[in-house]
Amino acid sequence: MTHLLSLNGLTKAYPGVVANDDVSLSIAPGEIHALLGENGAGKSTLVKMIYGLVKPDAGIMQMNGAGFAPGDPRAARAAGVGMVFQHFSLFDALTVAENIALGMETPPPMRTLAARIREVSETYGLPLSPDRVVGDLSAGERQRVEIIRCLLQDPKLLIMDEPTSVLTPQEVDILFETLRKLSAEGTAILYISHKLEEIRALCDAATILRGGKVVGTAVPRDTSARAMAEMMVGSTLATPKAAAHDTGAVLLSVTGLSVSSPSAFGMSLKDVSFDVRAGEVLGIGGVAGNGQDELLAVLSGELPCKTGMVAFKGADLARSGPEARRGLGVLAAPEERLGHAAAPNMSLTENAMLTGAAREGLARRGMLDWRKTRAFAERIIAGFDVRTPGPENAARSLSGGNLQKFVIGREVLQRPEVLVVNQPTWGVDAAAAAAIRQALLDLAADGSAVVAISQDLDELMEISDRFAALNEGRLSDPRATAGLDVEQIGLMLGGAHEMEVAHV
Repeated sequence: MTHLLSLNGLTKAYPGVVANDDVSLSIAPGEIHALLGENGAGKSTLVKMIYGLVKPDAGIMQMNGAGFAPGDPRAARAAGVGMVFQHFSLFDALTVAENIALGMETPPPMRTLAARIREVSETYGLPLSPDRVVGDLSAGERQRVEIIRCLLQDPKLLIMDEPTSVLTPQEVDILFETLRKLSAEGTAILYISHKLEEIRALCDAATILRGGKVVGTAVPRDTSARAMAEMMVGSTLATPKAAAHDTGAVLLSVTGLSVSSPSAFGMSLKDVSFDVRAGEVLGIGGVAGNGQDELLAVLSGELPCKTGMVAFKGADLARSGPEARRGLGVLAAPEERLGHAAAPNMSLTENAMLTGAAREGLARRGMLDWRKTRAFAERIIAGFDVRTPGPENAARSLSGGNLQKFVIGREVLQRPEVLVVNQPTWGVDAAAAAAIRQALLDLAADGSAVVAISQDLDELMEISDRFAALNEGRLSDPRATAGLDVEQIGLMLGGAHEMEVAHV
């Protein structure tokens, strides 16, 4: 078989960690090749070397049999490598065409570019108007902008990092049709995802990394998701289980909540009401951009509540900011882990202090107790298997999944009475996702009230006692999760009225 890209013995080390250790793999033209591994296994470092963002310490790369050593992304793109990152790099206030032009070395005149965007987007089943402002686009449409920006450069190899993490099931189907079309035309795709059933449906081959090394290969369609997950972690995969327990009194009550989004491109909340009891997990589902960030901000105290009421144990929280709510036992973990949940350039010890100072007693008479704070950070790292050389490492040095484990662990270990979390397992591997879900179930079993906001419907069905859907800032009436089917959930996510859902 002729290989488009061959990696031989790639090694890259950073202080305290070997990110890639003698990694070799090959990708043929038209092959959809999955790159699998736990958070911190070395996937991101490997694709950064291919894309010219990182220089390997040892090993060689070849493209079509010739030496390939891009010094920067521009050189990688010139050689035919395109990459769609997990975190979009788009400007909300600019149009689709303007954003795409910014990512091109020599963009054509805007009228010509707009025509090419329409042509390529229609050819690959990703319809997109070049004149629309990016801030008005859904998460799925934003991803189309990134993909089309790559396709306009006619890539031979397309790298996709967690491409379905913000997509609806319908958008995933459209994306897969596009990728299969590209594959049929000879474009190779290197595909990173923690969603193993998607890997089984889409990919021709898989390379599994663990601890920076290649530990196996698989043909996904012939390998179960559990088997691939266990290759990734090197052990049997645990399945989250809820301990039998009774629910108690209402701890968090939201009544008639209407809030304007502080963002010009956000979603305002409209007459949102729900209760959560001690020992209960309330799952709130919805497509990205339907008010999830605003709901967490109101519940955490970051966004003032002017219409309606948020109450904890019957007491109005309107005048309580984030620190006061934390003191009461109402804690939150936002979706944006780097920059919102954690300060990128601060150490893990310092980030542990940021939200844990009051409840963990990390300060006394205005002075911080750094020994105690470090011990708290070490408890989080050990308890949630955060892969890092130590608590003095900066938050930005962690992989996305490991930082997610740290953020969730930091809140869970503070023994909240109410925990509100947005996208609890976003971008984490199967084993870490199972551990986080188990931690939330254990928290509820111990008497806490948990509000889990997530776009992962499988996750919500697994851990929630009741489910509600957020659509255009409105929340459906919560319903018992047991007995809900996919069609009913789809109607709720689409904003269907309760009566319509009930008669499906």
